[in-house]
Amino acid sequence: MSFDPHALGSLGITEEQVDLMDVAETFCRDKCDMAKVRAHINVTRGFDSEDWQALSALGWLGIAIPEAHGGVGLSLTEVVPVVEQMGRRMMATPFIPTTVTAQALLVGGTTLQKDMYLAKIANRSIATLALSEMNGAYDLTQIEAIADLEPDGYRLSGTKILVQNLDAADLIVISAKLDGEVTLFVVDADLIPETARRREKIIDETKRSYELSLDGLILPVTALMASDKVAATLAHIELCANLLGSAEQVGAAKSCIEYTVEYLRTRKQFGKLIGSYQALKHPTVDAYIGYEKARSLLYAAAHSFDEQGKGEIATRMATVAAGRALSFAADRSIQFHGGFGFTYDCDAQLYRRLAIFNDSQFGDIRWQKSKLAALLFN
Repeated sequence: MSFDPHALGSLGITEEQVDLMDVAETFCRDKCDMAKVRAHINVTRGFDSEDWQALSALGWLGIAIPEAHGGVGLSLTEVVPVVEQMGRRMMATPFIPTTVTAQALLVGGTTLQKDMYLAKIANRSIATLALSEMNGAYDLTQIEAIADLEPDGYRLSGTKILVQNLDAADLIVISAKLDGEVTLFVVDADLIPETARRREKIIDETKRSYELSLDGLILPVTALMASDKVAATLAHIELCANLLGSAEQVGAAKSCIEYTVEYLRTRKQFGKLIGSYQALKHPTVDAYIGYEKARSLLYAAAHSFDEQGKGEIATRMATVAAGRALSFAADRSIQFHGGFGFTYDCDAQLYRRLAIFNDSQFGDIRWQKSKLAALLFN
């Protein structure tokens, strides 16, 4: 479905941005279908390297990177429709972690680090974040990893989990405590030995996630990011990840509803199409309304993302709505497909697993609502 620029005019969507939406829709539709998604579940890296090169050639990795660093010079507002279409096709790539890492560098990187890494990201390099630990805290400052300054650099210790696409990454942003204060480091992935990486078994098998042991890892002093910008960087990482995660879920919700409706239009029970029964019609309509609400909130959040206060409120509202929309649509799809819906062969399972995994990353619905309450009522 193409976007109507007039319908989105109140959100500040321009003709150029609508063109980008259309290009993303065509690209993702042509490059990815469910057969390919399922095929890549059993591939080591989990994504198509040729697709990564193709989307890089389109300039998508540089959309929100300034022109001075080899990017296009736009913003995350323009990244959202790209991720939405990726989510609609369940197109598994390192695009979200790479884009969020670039945003982290823009806020908290030193001049040297920006010059060294941003142009590489815009030109196809894969980046990722090593921030989460076994305590499962959504607060990114609640970590136990340690960094000690030694004559040969910073020696790290501790363990990170849920490091996406670590096997394919060219650079990594890592958090650790230095002299009791949370700090961030950016490091070339070549410095991470294979023995320090262990692939994790996660609910969404279209993605790749790794445990990373930091014990004995020594980083050069140039790896330290700006110490006075750590809090701002972590806050920006969380909001960027939530905004793009919401876009992915909104796209997936649309696809899940289409998948369900197609089944309702073809499956017969007692001589009638099951889509003719009100008990299935009404929840399907509810799913679509939830999707439309989530999509409206998503684009409102994208438009106001850089506005202090308002951007955070809108992003957290979009995250809650997107998670609910995809979860409800996938739950109903599983239910409507009967016994088949509870098997892994049913695509509804993939949508539900995506919703569960996203919920575990940068704050589940309860976390987002608690943050919203503090923003709105304190």
